[in-house]
Amino acid sequence: MELHIDVSDGRELREKISRQIRASILDGRLREGDALPPSRELAQRLAVSRNTVTAAYELLAAEGFVHAKAGAGTFVSSGARRVERPPAEVSELRPAEVWDSVPDPPLRFAVEAEFDFRAGAPDVRLFPFETWRRLVTEQLRGSRPEVLTYGDPRGHAGLRAEIARQLSLSRNVRAGPEDVLVTNGSQQALDLAARVLLCPGDVVAVEDPGYPPPRQLFTTLGARLAAVPVDGEGIVVDRIPAGCRLVYVTPSHQFPLGTSMSPARRVALIEWAKRNDAAILEDDYDTEFRYTGRPLEPLHSLDNAGRVLYVGSFSKVLLPALRLGFLIAPPGLREALGKAKYLTDWHSASVGQAALARFLAEGGFARYVRKMRREYRKRHDLVRRILEEDFAGLLEPLPSDAGLHLSAYSSIDARPVVRAARRAGVRLYALGDFTERRDSLQGLVFGFGSVPLEDIGPGLRRLRGVM
Repeated sequence: MELHIDVSDGRELREKISRQIRASILDGRLREGDALPPSRELAQRLAVSRNTVTAAYELLAAEGFVHAKAGAGTFVSSGARRVERPPAEVSELRPAEVWDSVPDPPLRFAVEAEFDFRAGAPDVRLFPFETWRRLVTEQLRGSRPEVLTYGDPRGHAGLRAEIARQLSLSRNVRAGPEDVLVTNGSQQALDLAARVLLCPGDVVAVEDPGYPPPRQLFTTLGARLAAVPVDGEGIVVDRIPAGCRLVYVTPSHQFPLGTSMSPARRVALIEWAKRNDAAILEDDYDTEFRYTGRPLEPLHSLDNAGRVLYVGSFSKVLLPALRLGFLIAPPGLREALGKAKYLTDWHSASVGQAALARFLAEGGFARYVRKMRREYRKRHDLVRRILEEDFAGLLEPLPSDAGLHLSAYSSIDARPVVRAARRAGVRLYALGDFTERRDSLQGLVFGFGSVPLEDIGPGLRRLRGVM
């Protein structure tokens, strides 16, 4: 392995080499069994004699830090004791004040739970791993320059074309490949849109209750938030304050309530944006999974003035680890968005993009969505039936016919229920987690995407026992 050793002043070389290797062992950078560089190789790299390196290794061996194996090399000994390094000196550097109010990343899906009803996760066990492995292998074996080197910040050309085709067929989104920007999940799409649209101090309207990460993101970019209430038809357009530059909404499956924005409210929102010279960020995060009724037209399809930016993600549909999403933007924003993507991370991982393009083109994505829609509908219907039958008087399920979660209003304080459920091995969210009005919004959010069908009944019975 590469080992950084400083012998710049040329004095006490044996001691310098042994001291720095010893320090690397003690603080854990070199671990038990790690091989030290061959003495000849290290001597050449440091421009010292081989005898000097050999003497340093012999000193470390005498102290019990390393041992030599004939014909194999020198290795860190199992008895080498690791100690904690002294704390670094206190730095006077501080982040901008806005970051003090941003909560720590939740790592919510890294926490094990016997029954995990937390929203936002698909069933990764049903992902077509064999097909995906084949597609990725084909890209790596093909040695295509456009896949293995720096690429177009806007995204892989084939993937952009397939996304545009897929959206035109499944969502009636009118867009060509030139309108598509590939991103690292929907969160980066929101970040890029905000970067090119907002200046510090601009007002952004967000749904209340709503998804927290976008709200936190807009705040870190210097925006001022206007929390706008949501009713049974979606965001209450009449409550959006004048002067808003941007409105962020989840119209197809409102997060976290689960309702869909009515057609009349969609038209009203677009007309409001026209009158107020504002943009709309439409987050269509899990609309592929609709179980009853006809899909409603996206805001983007109803927009004839270029006011709507359409955001989608493959994380909720396929696999969160893919981190691939997209943004459909009006022509006037294409160039700026491409620049913003380039400046933030240049481009998303090309091999994954190319593999996903093939998955879409071969029909694998459409088949997988059909399969999972049937599976998730069974889970959705079972959760609703159990809530209606076994939780009557305690929970009132909200209308929801799409996505990977549904919510219910509660007649009791939900926060103690969530804490008690966690102790009992059941994890879920309270509706109050998604609003500043915690005490005025009581209810629970049930994600069923990652819970096997056979575990839903036992998990909900466990929850019922703590209520």
